Amino acid sequence: MPEILVQYEAEIWQSIGETITMVGVSILAAILIGLPVGTLLFLCRKGHLLENPWAFSILNLFVNIIRSFPFLLLVVFLIPFTRLIIGTAIGTAAACVPLAIIAIAHYSRLVEQSLLDVPKGVIEAAISMGASVKDVIFKFLYVEARSGLVLGLTTSIISFISYSTIMGVVGGGGIGDFAIRYGYQQFKTELMIYMIIIMIILVQLIQFIGTAVARMIDKR
Repeated sequence: MPEILVQYEAEIWQSIGETITMVGVSILAAILIGLPVGTLLFLCRKGHLLENPWAFSILNLFVNIIRSFPFLLLVVFLIPFTRLIIGTAIGTAAACVPLAIIAIAHYSRLVEQSLLDVPKGVIEAAISMGASVKDVIFKFLYVEARSGLVLGLTTSIISFISYSTIMGVVGGGGIGDFAIRYGYQQFKTELMIYMIIIMIILVQLIQFIGTAVARMIDKR
């Protein structure tokens, strides 16, 4: 192991842990809230199962507004809200708030797009067999769109990793923040390069796993 990595080993592991925490919270937010929001966006569209122009407009506006914010500005804009619910605007826990919000907006749009790819005939067949809305969602829509949902989540996770590198602005830490503070600002280019390599390996691993899982569950 290169000497510089040995020298900063404790800090590197801490930064990796901070990144995993931030990305992990983002994934949970995407699945637990982003998936339902994306499903409602699909169901409430004109001509769909739960057609509701008002609900669709409100959800669509929320997603569009969040996604249109440059992420750094979103982090700063949400500082009062973060302080309100966390008690502080500094640290890894505080950094998870804007990451969770962008995760919800990001993945919900990808969920909507994946569900729109499901042939309308599948939904019509489900309804003709007397399936309830719940059955249509869980036994037909999600089953048909499962490959796209996994690929969308994979894309989102990679975006979350990228977003997490910005969280140093609120003391969130993480690999990106470590690379900037210890590598770039202290002119230790070698250390910064090693951190970039770690990020590349992490992203490639996630993309490989996500693609493999999506291919495995795609029965079409």
